[in-house]
Amino acid sequence: MKFLHEQRPTHDLTYSDVFMVPARSSVTSRLDVDLTTPDQVGTTIPLVVANMTAISGRRMAETVARRGGIAILPQDIPVHAVRETIDYVKQRHTIFETPVTIGPDAPVSQALALIGKRAHRLIVVVDAELQVHGVVTERACQGVDRFATVADVMTTDLVTAQADAALAETYDRLEHQHVDVAVVTADHGKLAGVLTRKGILRSAIYQPAVDDHGRLRIGVAIGINGDVRTKAETMLDAGADVLVVDTAHGHQDKMVEALRTVAAARDVQAKEHGRYVPIAAGNVVSAEGVRDLLAAGADIAKVGVGPGAMCTTRMMTGVGRPQFSAVLECSEAALDLGGQVWADGGVKYPRDVALALAAGAGNVMVGSWFAGTWESPGDLNRDASGRQFKESFGMASARAVSQRTQSQTAYERARSALFEEGISSSKMYLDPQRPGVEDLVDTIVAGVRSSFTYAGARSIEEFRDRATVGVQSASGYDEGRPRETSW
Repeated sequence: MKFLHEQRPTHDLTYSDVFMVPARSSVTSRLDVDLTTPDQVGTTIPLVVANMTAISGRRMAETVARRGGIAILPQDIPVHAVRETIDYVKQRHTIFETPVTIGPDAPVSQALALIGKRAHRLIVVVDAELQVHGVVTERACQGVDRFATVADVMTTDLVTAQADAALAETYDRLEHQHVDVAVVTADHGKLAGVLTRKGILRSAIYQPAVDDHGRLRIGVAIGINGDVRTKAETMLDAGADVLVVDTAHGHQDKMVEALRTVAAARDVQAKEHGRYVPIAAGNVVSAEGVRDLLAAGADIAKVGVGPGAMCTTRMMTGVGRPQFSAVLECSEAALDLGGQVWADGGVKYPRDVALALAAGAGNVMVGSWFAGTWESPGDLNRDASGRQFKESFGMASARAVSQRTQSQTAYERARSALFEEGISSSKMYLDPQRPGVEDLVDTIVAGVRSSFTYAGARSIEEFRDRATVGVQSASGYDEGRPRETSW
């Protein structure tokens, strides 16, 4: 990347401070762009779901991996739950979506509680042998006694498709019958998944992020306290595809010590099983921090202190750094040593993801942006006006600290509570136009692919080399924003 007029600013910059200049390009289509990431984590689009309890869970992990990204499970989840989640994601189909299922004798109230768990807004009614009986929609449950059974409101008028049917053929059937979802069945009529019209189209555009056995990828975060080696070995044995050694202040002695321990455990497994699992570590915002993390065994440095929507670090401590400059400096240091960086936090628009890649990021970590989606783990709520939202919270907030310290004594927990940072509750509204994480992924990827065509780049590496960035004023940034109403 180079700066316009070839003069690097002396002050640090955020994503809003910069813009990209178009260059002569031979890339004629967005589909000519390959977004496979150079960080060796196996992602085919540069999106990582942040390891936040309100954002990253099994539904999110499955959905994002199917479209080429990867989700990182938070460090606060119990070990048995992490194992179950990894097993769940590894067993998901790479094309068919996993529907919510319910028995025909279940009450309608149970169906209503479950229907918001999937973007396709449908529940498949099955028996104990997974034979399909029908489907239930939210509309069918309206105005019905909540103690009525699902069998009373389900419809058997549905489109089914065999698991080996051509996707284009299934799409044409859905289009012809003006239906959005097809129930996919395998041998003997057993449920195999569902396909939506949009899902079929996405399968032609995206390539899933899969491991060497063709299973969807998923990552796990590990803290720097406690028995770090046992945690790392457990997560590796469970099948994690990337380990993230994570703490707010990544440039400290305890992180270096923990990182060496995790890397040693990883190297033993790689030697025994021939499976090399990359390690990301952070967070840092300086070249020196990157060099120390890579020297301690990290493959990827996670960059960002304070840019996240749920983070109060900069206001509480004055510590942090504008994200664009942090990514730029850290990526230069990492690339010199054969490593990579993840840009963690601060992205609000597709342009920010593109600018992070231009600055040298191998992947971009997204948190709060994905919190307000069907797939995030939080419960769906409505405000006084009827708008749907989910609650999000920072991982250093009172809410997160309370969960993390449950095993401590009352005294230790009370003492920890004195030093909480971050927002404990924030409403993340679902965008009616983009309520699912796949809708957001479509928007982000479309913008990033377009940025690459403007730069004349077909890959992330080419984009890094070809991108030209300029510095703008606040009014320059405002000039580029669309207006929903006239001025």
